[in-house]
Amino acid sequence: MSLRTVPLSYIARNLWVRRVTTALTAGGMALVVYVFATVLMMSEGIRATLVATGQPDNVIVLRKGAGAEINSGIGRDQAAVIASLPQIATDGQGRKLVSREPVVLNTLPKRDTGKPSNVTVRGTSELGLALRPQVRLVQGRIFRPGTSEIVTGQAVARGFAGAGLGETLRFAGRDWTVVGVFDAGRSGFDSEIWGDSEQMMQAFRRQAFSTVVLRLTEPARFETVKAQLESDPRLTLEAKPEVQFYAEQSEALATFIRILGLALSIIFSIGAVVGAMITMFAAVASRIGEIGTLRALGFRRSAVLSAFLGESLLLSLVGGLVGLGGAAFMQTVNISTVNFQTFSELAFRFQLTPAIAVQSLVFALIMGVLGGFIPAWRAARLKIVDCLREA
Repeated sequence: MSLRTVPLSYIARNLWVRRVTTALTAGGMALVVYVFATVLMMSEGIRATLVATGQPDNVIVLRKGAGAEINSGIGRDQAAVIASLPQIATDGQGRKLVSREPVVLNTLPKRDTGKPSNVTVRGTSELGLALRPQVRLVQGRIFRPGTSEIVTGQAVARGFAGAGLGETLRFAGRDWTVVGVFDAGRSGFDSEIWGDSEQMMQAFRRQAFSTVVLRLTEPARFETVKAQLESDPRLTLEAKPEVQFYAEQSEALATFIRILGLALSIIFSIGAVVGAMITMFAAVASRIGEIGTLRALGFRRSAVLSAFLGESLLLSLVGGLVGLGGAAFMQTVNISTVNFQTFSELAFRFQLTPAIAVQSLVFALIMGVLGGFIPAWRAARLKIVDCLREA
């Protein structure tokens, strides 16, 4: 009776016997998987940061066709119409939860290099803070209305000169005193500067707000509000759920990083596949006698094919796990980049998800199959007599 499969212990033992070659080949695969995983983690980190910026029961209103807040414009009369909507929720004092906000870009020097970079400056109010429950002060206090006081997100306070607590920033022809630093829960607001809405309008000589943010009494009323705003002849505005708006803001940058990173990963993987193939061909050449013995003992060609392909898959799995482990440490790194939608700096963290872990390991196994199939097929095609003669 012929034997059908080669024990897994035999496959693992052969890799251990050639542990130096195994380590080098697995290391090459690990580097490729590391690049592959970190690219996906970067893309996911950007998306998660911007999605976390929005609240599920908030609605943002912009000028129709505006792709970002900095491109939008809402006149004071239009903002008053929006604020009169009966579907807007109120706070404990009976005030409608609606915030009229100018949003502009300002160039500030980096704290470490001195090089200029764009920062989002937002005019808001006490009600604007109530609309963002994820934002909390960690240092100092909130700005006083009607003054040139500002608060900065943690990423701005760390990364830009003059943006720390008690320091002074000069922009829009004024000196602005930083009276507080806030933590926005790893959302996009961490990369912003906030001040009094009316003071920002005056300083930047703005005649119109950029956006109006409001909270509905019930999220289910969004379609009604959207229809009211878009059908009003006095308005040329569109409303979006805040979560959807910020998710759209992440699409261009996240897609670009994902495509570029995957292209690089595929290029690098060619080298890893060739390395695995060379390793497996060397294994076949050095074990011709073993192959003949296995065949003589009754193992079929398919069993030999599976054994050598299994070695390649196990090799790639080891490399994949090592690469994924290295990528996981990237979650402790803070990084910033320029958001294509707003051209402002966005701070974020790499984010590893179960889906990314699975995709990375599958990618490693695919490299194992591509690198190991041809050597395994050659081993399976060897004749018993030829193998024993060369042994």
